[in-house]
Amino acid sequence: MAESTPNTEEGAPLKTTPLHEAHIALGARMVPFAGYDMPVQYTEGVLKEHLWTRQHAGIFDVSHMGQARLRGVAPLAAFEEVVPGDFINLKPGRQKYSVLLNRTGGIVDDLMAGRPITLDGTGDDGLFVVVNGACKDNDFKVIADELAGQVVIERLETRALIALQGPEAAAVFQHYVPAAQAMVFMDIRLMTGFGVDLIVSRSGYTGEDGYEISVPEDAADDVWNILLSDPRVKPIGLGARDSLRLEAGLPLYGHDLDETVSPVEGDLTFAINKKRREQRDFPGAARIVAELAEGPARVRVALKVLEGAPAREGAEIADATGAVIGIVTSGGYSPVLKAGIAMGFVPPAHAAVGAQLKVIVRGKPQGAEVVKAPFVPHRYVRKLPA
Repeated sequence: MAESTPNTEEGAPLKTTPLHEAHIALGARMVPFAGYDMPVQYTEGVLKEHLWTRQHAGIFDVSHMGQARLRGVAPLAAFEEVVPGDFINLKPGRQKYSVLLNRTGGIVDDLMAGRPITLDGTGDDGLFVVVNGACKDNDFKVIADELAGQVVIERLETRALIALQGPEAAAVFQHYVPAAQAMVFMDIRLMTGFGVDLIVSRSGYTGEDGYEISVPEDAADDVWNILLSDPRVKPIGLGARDSLRLEAGLPLYGHDLDETVSPVEGDLTFAINKKRREQRDFPGAARIVAELAEGPARVRVALKVLEGAPAREGAEIADATGAVIGIVTSGGYSPVLKAGIAMGFVPPAHAAVGAQLKVIVRGKPQGAEVVKAPFVPHRYVRKLPA
């Protein structure tokens, strides 16, 4: 990890990623984020960065995320003690989204966990896990405490993480790493590229096709600059990363998800394996199974703002009579739809697609409609062309 820089807002040192100097050289505006000094935008601004990623390919530094390997005698079975997904049957070369749960069924963090393999199909029996940067120390402590004696957590502190996203991302990356052509959405591979070892998944946080590329930190600058040398690629900061994930209907931990929110309330029931629902062998299972059967008290919905300014986090949501029924947890302007969009929590009775609601912006009620997420269609490649 690169040397820390002062955090004048909190009086504590900010960490920096291995790409920190590259961001400065590109004229990035840097801000504190998850304990790191990170680029919020580059010289062209958030709107242009957002649209470039939707049309071409954007490159993101996400090295603040927590990367680790979980090893042990039976790490897949052990991991199921803290998440509600089926990892025992996860095939080598695949990864899946899941949630780390507390004992009352709340979400400690959301994460990706996979079984990377080489091109010839060899690998190991461990899990490669990526968690949110602001949560990583607590996440790994929770896993270590709950699975003590069963797994060893090898934190990959000397690796950077780069995301390449957009409709032209695959063509760019495959030019340098041809083996990536064989991958589809949620595949994960150990491979060589740019002269170093890579851990590559075909996934991302924008709703676009693309890759997340784990590289040794001393190779991060080279990989970044090589990819950025392609005219189809531009650097993208945290601002556009947030607006892209919002358009894609993807929740952000600490905003749309926290330790009070269950996977059912968070509209993440796909992450709860059917067999495990029956076995009720994960943290908070009593609450979660009851919510699946009877319905939760609240549920995350997608809202399109029909008039006025975008509704930001913290804005109240009201029903047609003006009674406050919920709150916006993420909100902003959609550059693709050219309208305000938001996510928030409301009672299930108001969560049906087409429900007419209001969002309170600067004290003024504005029309909003519950819509089906995502706001902008995902473009994941789930099947290779014939």
